[in-house]
Amino acid sequence: MTEEKKVIVNNEDGDSAEINLQMSQDPPEVEETAPDLAAELEKLKEELSAKDDRILRLQAEFANFRKRTAKENSELAAVIEQAFLKDLLPLLDNLNLASKAAENADNADVEALRKGIEMIKQETVAVMGKHGLEPIETLNKPFDPNYHQAVGAVKDETKEDGTIAAEFQRGYIARGRVIRPSMVQVVNNA
Repeated sequence: MTEEKKVIVNNEDGDSAEINLQMSQDPPEVEETAPDLAAELEKLKEELSAKDDRILRLQAEFANFRKRTAKENSELAAVIEQAFLKDLLPLLDNLNLASKAAENADNADVEALRKGIEMIKQETVAVMGKHGLEPIETLNKPFDPNYHQAVGAVKDETKEDGTIAAEFQRGYIARGRVIRPSMVQVVNNA
């Protein structure tokens, strides 16, 4: 229930003013609101603590995930490397056989040795191709600095400027990326 009171206020100059005040007969209970605020504060502290704990757990889980992923990637790389090396072992065996054959070769065995080395070369190309290695085509192709490294120029009126005239070292691409550019000689008729 509210009650209206008229209050007259006099100031130092002798002026006065009349103010109407509305007052409730029941002032708010401070004691009742303080426990509610204290309970609300305690509830908010508990929620904040729970969220802090959750964040710490998530950070720990993420750190563990990163460690586990790094370990799995390392193990996968090792398995791939081992598979590649296993594929190269027959080549190493054939090179050892060719080396032994060359030590004991006379002129009649030179052709057999040449054929053996050619077979090793073909087997090497096949193994590396199986793992995604491809040679870069060069001869009579236009020079491309993304795939070729020019180490010389030559005049050749029969070919267009910028055409590759000779290859000194074969270049290779693996899965679309240049592993080694081809070292080439380019036609320059200027």
